[in-house]
Amino acid sequence: MESLYAIELRKITKTYGKEKQVAVDEVSFHVNKGELFGLIGPDGAGKTSIFRILTTLLLAEQGEAWVEGFEVRHEYREIRKIAGYMPGKFSLYPDLTVAENLNFFATVFDTTVAENYELIKDIYIQIEPFKDRRAGKLSGGMKQKLALCCALIHRPRVLFLDEPTTGVDPVSRKEFWEMLKKLKMQGITIIVSTPYMDEASLCDRIALIQYGKILSVDTAENMVKNYPEQLYAVKSNQMYLLLKSLRKYPEVLDCYAFGEYAHVAFKNAFEAAPLEAYLRKEGLSEIEMKAVEASIEDCFIKLLKS
Repeated sequence: MESLYAIELRKITKTYGKEKQVAVDEVSFHVNKGELFGLIGPDGAGKTSIFRILTTLLLAEQGEAWVEGFEVRHEYREIRKIAGYMPGKFSLYPDLTVAENLNFFATVFDTTVAENYELIKDIYIQIEPFKDRRAGKLSGGMKQKLALCCALIHRPRVLFLDEPTTGVDPVSRKEFWEMLKKLKMQGITIIVSTPYMDEASLCDRIALIQYGKILSVDTAENMVKNYPEQLYAVKSNQMYLLLKSLRKYPEVLDCYAFGEYAHVAFKNAFEAAPLEAYLRKEGLSEIEMKAVEASIEDCFIKLLKS
């Protein structure tokens, strides 16, 4: 069945255990064909459950979902032929070599490494020197590249990547996103989950998720642009006392720790002199204040509180 979207979810709900703990709470969103879409949220937000439902490994109690027009519950065989899935935990065979893992997955999908070599070539040449090494003996970055090759070996139309950069060094993270951009240019739809807010700007669109609920779906640029208040970064010699004092200040609308600074929004126009005098009276010193642009993390925190 031809579909307008590569992926579509309508009010998907998933619970676990006798207590029916909600992991996915009436989630609805879509992913356009050829899009690089990010599902962004902390551990336990529901990202993996959504991926497992879409890749037909879990059944949702309520709602509907489609991948390339195929319904996840009844047309799972068709979805498994056209989807590539790289789970968050390394799940290849550690006792098989790099080459043996690739050949195994190619055989499972009734294809050969040679047949789809052009698709994985740019990735595979980085691990080819280790083709006779057991997968379990590879570094984290190399395991990641091998897992991606195995997920691509049958040339999927949709690629699911569940937290692929978690625990990977910054250089390998950057290389991985460069690889995803090249794959997108070949017409593959990619949906990637990540707890790293800084990766939001690398996606065409993102969905922010927490406690199994979608908080917002848009481009990272639009989310930041539509942040409703001007934010200020305030720093002093004592973070705990700074936050406690700011929360008592009548003009403060909201404040929270953000690295070594407190991010603060005010009810009215910002006035530095009265605030600094107040903070010094509270026993703080080494005070710094500056206007800052909102980030995706600020948007996420704002949505959580709304």
